[in-house]
Amino acid sequence: MAASPRRAASMLPLRALLWLFALLTVSPFALLLLTSLKSQKDLLAGAFVLPQQPHFENFVRAWVDGHFGTYFLNSVLVVVPVVAIAVMLGILSGFAFAFLTLPLKRTLFVMLTIGMMVPTEAFIIPLFYEFHWLGLLNTYWALILPQIGMSIPFATLFMASTMRQLPTELVDAAVIDGATRLQVLRHVILPLMKPAMSTLALFLFIWTWNEFLIPLILVNNDAVRTLPIGMLFFQGKYIVDIPTLTAGAVIIVAPIIVVYLIFQRNFIQGLTAGAVK
Repeated sequence: MAASPRRAASMLPLRALLWLFALLTVSPFALLLLTSLKSQKDLLAGAFVLPQQPHFENFVRAWVDGHFGTYFLNSVLVVVPVVAIAVMLGILSGFAFAFLTLPLKRTLFVMLTIGMMVPTEAFIIPLFYEFHWLGLLNTYWALILPQIGMSIPFATLFMASTMRQLPTELVDAAVIDGATRLQVLRHVILPLMKPAMSTLALFLFIWTWNEFLIPLILVNNDAVRTLPIGMLFFQGKYIVDIPTLTAGAVIIVAPIIVVYLIFQRNFIQGLTAGAVK
């Protein structure tokens, strides 16, 4: 049913405010993209002045001279296993906390919560010596294993809280029908958890893709560096060439935006609505 003219008029200030916030949010990214397509001469004409022609060679220079191809591949090789393993372990541990009776369950839950509060700076030095003793410095394992460990507490709490919101009647019906715990998880819970799993994967993807401190401390080999660390050294080399520098920044940000646009609908999909269907 269409809204009345009076109600539509009363909503105009709110809509204008929302559009203003949206514009303020998008403007930095638009300015970043605009700058990456300029030449040095165009940049001197003004930040918001359109270039006479787009200079896509800035992206080629950043990709080739800045070794962004290698850094991009390294980021993918780190992000994929971290997200996949953390989501899988989060589902299993979340199921245990949500539906199973465990000894010291409350204590373990508190420990996971405390683990989320500890900043990376607090354990990065012991972590460095531990990986040095294991001989894993300057390897992909030095980037993958710590970030899996850092992701599991949040993944567990996230999946456990969402599983508790599922209709218990469905789980009870499956148990009465003789389904095992694995069958309940696979055939009843997981189909209802797809929106939550996608949301969790998106969060973990963004955090892992942007991780800076762990790759900075545990990796000194340029062949294993990820994009954020590559951007750090690239910035020192092209600090005067602003268009090329911003082109490198666009290369880093673009995958996050693309992945978010693909999975954005999962933020508004209701888990209980899916259960009713």
